[in-house]
Amino acid sequence: MIRATAGCLAALALAACATTPVAEPQMASDDAPDTMQWLYGSGEAAGVSIQAWRALVDYAVARSRERRIPQSVAMGIGGEVAEPQSCAIGDSWKPLAVVFDVDETVILNLGYEYFLAQGESFSPETWRLWEETGAGHVQPVPGAVAGLRRLREAGITPVFNTNRQFSPQGAARAIANAGLGEAIHRDTLFLRGDDGVDSSDKDGRRALIAERYCVIALAGDNLGDFADVFNDDELPGAERRELAVQGDLAQLWGNGWFVLPNPVYGDSLQGTVDEVFPEGTRWSPDTAPAIMNEGN
Repeated sequence: MIRATAGCLAALALAACATTPVAEPQMASDDAPDTMQWLYGSGEAAGVSIQAWRALVDYAVARSRERRIPQSVAMGIGGEVAEPQSCAIGDSWKPLAVVFDVDETVILNLGYEYFLAQGESFSPETWRLWEETGAGHVQPVPGAVAGLRRLREAGITPVFNTNRQFSPQGAARAIANAGLGEAIHRDTLFLRGDDGVDSSDKDGRRALIAERYCVIALAGDNLGDFADVFNDDELPGAERRELAVQGDLAQLWGNGWFVLPNPVYGDSLQGTVDEVFPEGTRWSPDTAPAIMNEGN
């Protein structure tokens, strides 16, 4: 590849300027970040993903076969976790649906993460361009293709609730290009702002979806994909974790709520060393008690 030096650009148009050879850019030889290695490159991540998808679909299909009027799953609506609601409409009921986040839940944004792995930083400008043009550089999350096919065969509609905001057409293309079928904006695809609020909170969109569908399960890679109460800015990381593992909410994991792994980005990534490792959990060789030699 030959690149012209900056001072010769005008003369190049007349083919009268010498050129300076520049070596072809090489593939990055540095290791990818550990979190990207795991999520995008490891068999362990693929196995966990397939496992989660199989559990989700088995649960939803079993729910669809129950001989009673279905109830929705508990989910975040209006700033709290709403109790399950009857899906009856007269003598019938709303169509069954499972609501999915999109990024790193049904598709892997390999192209954009490759861009970031080169040392670039996230920005709204590059993300907008990715939404609009990146659909050819994604892959399905392991387990998603077979999982969505099984749901549709059982008469369950996949509905996508994403915080993408710049291009509904781009989101639909990415889902389709990953082999995950059709997504129709404001019917089976909802983006940030579709509820009239420019916010990453999803409770408002969940309410819109629940008006039309009987939502029997939720799936995502962020606790906000299940209820906005988890992503309250005033909620410290330790309390957020405690909320997820205590009481009625703890009973929902694997029982209507299904989480996919994402150690690369998101609200899960917070906390200082002292916050993540509270008093009583800290150890070092310097603080370990001496081992008593009881034989002497």
